[in-house]
Amino acid sequence: MSFRGNSPKRVVSGHRLLYRPETDLDKLNPWKTELKVFLLTSSALTAFAANSVLCRFALGAGSIDAAGFTSIRLISGVVALFLILLIRSGPLPTSSKGSWSAGFMLFLYAVTFSYAYLELDTGIGALILFGSVQTTIIGISIARGNKLLSVEWIGMVISFAGLVYLLFPGVSTPSIAGFLLMSTAGAAWGLYTLLGRGSKNPLADTAYNFLRSMPLIVVIAIIAFDNVHLTTSGVILAIVSGTVTSGLGYTIWYSALKNISATQAAVSQLAVPVIAALGGVVFMTEVITLRLTVAAAMILGGIFLVVVGRVVFMAKEPPKA
Repeated sequence: MSFRGNSPKRVVSGHRLLYRPETDLDKLNPWKTELKVFLLTSSALTAFAANSVLCRFALGAGSIDAAGFTSIRLISGVVALFLILLIRSGPLPTSSKGSWSAGFMLFLYAVTFSYAYLELDTGIGALILFGSVQTTIIGISIARGNKLLSVEWIGMVISFAGLVYLLFPGVSTPSIAGFLLMSTAGAAWGLYTLLGRGSKNPLADTAYNFLRSMPLIVVIAIIAFDNVHLTTSGVILAIVSGTVTSGLGYTIWYSALKNISATQAAVSQLAVPVIAALGGVVFMTEVITLRLTVAAAMILGGIFLVVVGRVVFMAKEPPKA
């Protein structure tokens, strides 16, 4: 997939196609720029998938409890993100400080994500999470009056059919409790994403949203105190998840987003469940079943139609005078 080129970039905004002009960097080093953007995007997507791998690996091995993993991940994320902000921009920004609602959604995502991986394999969990995120965003868009095109409705139906197939009773059917928890995590992340749209400094807002989740960490620590279970390996995995695959991962992703369109960003994220599933195979000897393969093709293929369908349709429309 080409991220940069020598022609003006077309970006979807509502029902219009906006054109982003070339920069001097594009003209001077097109291949070098394209390679840099590809590496940034690939690294960020791998980090997002690694969150699933690290969480499942830590919880599946019994190295840490879910509440402990969530708490350490968010605390270490706060430290990493504010250090990155200080290194990159010096004094902390005063205009971008996130919001309490976004902080709550971030916490809800993180805690349900962790508890879901007590029940789900890596690939299935990532697939449910991603599908729920996209469904939430699209559903809210429809509720706000945005009408879907025929191709988008077809994509939605295909994705829903894939989800039904994944949950259809059988030997490899995922846990219903795990499914509900991960669906909640996806919905929370979808809402978190919508709350962050229009942010002038997404990295700073993310750091402050992590910080705003701290009071809720105290609450869950008190509730789950009797079930606390920490080992050195479990703590290390949670710290890596918070600092590297979350804190550093978000930083890299925001850097990549400056150079790719919204459509490219959405389509590229289709790779996350696939990378996570491969990570589960490599690090935890999980099996990629036929059910998961077919369901993934239907869910991700349907989302692809939804994301790309409008762009293709609108590109064929004659420009309005």
